[in-house]
Amino acid sequence: MTQLSDPIDFTHGPSWRNRLTLAPLTNKQSNADGTLSEDEITWLTARARHGFGMVMTAAAYVAQPGKAWLGQLGISDDAHLPGLARLAGELRDAGAASIVQLQHGGSKANPEVSGEPLVAPYDDPATGARALTLAEIEQTVEAFAAAAARAERAGMDGVQLHGAHGYLLCEFLGERNTRTDGYGADIRGKARIIREAIEAVRAVTSSDFHLGLRLSTERFGLSTAEMAQLTAELLSEGRLDHLDLSLWDVTKLPEGADPGADPLLSHFVGLPRGTTRLGIAGKVMDGPSATAAMASGTDFIGIGRAAIADQHLAERILTDPTYPGPSFPVTTTQLRDNAVGDAFIEYFSKGWPQLVTG
Repeated sequence: MTQLSDPIDFTHGPSWRNRLTLAPLTNKQSNADGTLSEDEITWLTARARHGFGMVMTAAAYVAQPGKAWLGQLGISDDAHLPGLARLAGELRDAGAASIVQLQHGGSKANPEVSGEPLVAPYDDPATGARALTLAEIEQTVEAFAAAAARAERAGMDGVQLHGAHGYLLCEFLGERNTRTDGYGADIRGKARIIREAIEAVRAVTSSDFHLGLRLSTERFGLSTAEMAQLTAELLSEGRLDHLDLSLWDVTKLPEGADPGADPLLSHFVGLPRGTTRLGIAGKVMDGPSATAAMASGTDFIGIGRAAIADQHLAERILTDPTYPGPSFPVTTTQLRDNAVGDAFIEYFSKGWPQLVTG
């Protein structure tokens, strides 16, 4: 059986030294112009120094209309390159592979922050977003590719396309996308923009550059059956180095399933993978849950919340598979002691008040 400590190889890009990865976590620590702050670099490099095989940034907007919150990392302009180059170097020196997550907020972007109107695959009266034109879809694909090229110029090892959590690429995959111009209706049309982004990134980056994709498997208007079909197709096509499933809980049942039903993960983990590696994330908090997730048959594990509270989490799990992980709630002092900056502490405390005290 594959062990958490085993290295993992890919067709493109460097090996990862183990199977534990830092999940892409919104932290709102970037500067207002999207450049990396000292606090964000400190937060990420601390996780690299303490054992994660791969460290991924928070979602980085690829175009100004896609900027979703104040303090979001950007990769839409060459002005973002110096900070990313510094981060790439520090992560490499710490022994971790480095990946930037590429995102467009779609109807979940914030016009007050971006200064741009909202766009989506379809008109959305609830948010005021308007449907992208065909020319704008092409421009969006080009923006993802340009962002990937910047990441490689900065020295990052790869990128991950963010196709989850209701942002633009995920919106294209949802049931509300009934476009009839080849970018909607059935799963082939709805996933067309993702395939075009994959091809565009491959065209502008080198053969040593890693490319992954994150997908949600349910909620956000998604059909689990369609997502399993798309996952199977993308795995068989072999254009991705990894496909990362955001499950919210790696042990959960599908939404609305009867007790005793097969876990949500079972719809995906048995699919033939070819050369593409499959990752999962969701409530992996300690050594036993990481070991169990690895035993499910996946190739790597993403860890989020527990890694915020414990910068040493990866090395502790790798040393002791029974490590119980951090205990919640944690204090703000504990977070600061674990290289979490004040902006991240404020966001974490407001978003999950039950997890932070004092």
